[in-house]
Amino acid sequence: PFKRDPTFYPSPKMAMKSPPEDLAYVACLYTGTGINRPDFIAVVDVKPESETYSKVIHKVELSYVNDELHHFGWNACSSALCPNGRPNFERRFLVVPGLRSSRIYIVDTKLNPRQPNIVKTIEPEEVKKVTGYSKLHTVHCGPDGIYISAFGNENGEGPGGI
Repeated sequence: PFKRDPTFYPSPKMAMKSPPEDLAYVACLYTGTGINRPDFIAVVDVKPESETYSKVIHKVELSYVNDELHHFGWNACSSALCPNGRPNFERRFLVVPGLRSSRIYIVDTKLNPRQPNIVKTIEPEEVKKVTGYSKLHTVHCGPDGIYISAFGNENGEGPGGI
């Protein structure tokens, strides 16, 4: 039976009245710090009643150094409710681009939201081959797909595109 993702809202006003999130996923960078380690996604408990409130409760360690994580986003959002959209989608995967590397990590939050894991890595060579772009900046979900803005062409020079 069909069940709409409960985190999708038909209007911003309805979303503002929704319950607050219990977890926050935060990009944490070592890029530019002089520390030679891969960036990571921190899972932060943001539920005020929790014993671990405001603490990092898990780290999703990425695979490579110098990705320089940027504006990541969900694979689906309330825009899936738009006309001709896909209302059976669910907000499950974080799409995490690397600005410096042009690599994309897909992080699954469904099985254990407190300990998500990387389920796929799209290497920069494939991104450039398929899109002609590099220097991935911001992820947006739409009713018919995922949009990622890019600062560079396949050679890392402007202009970029979407």
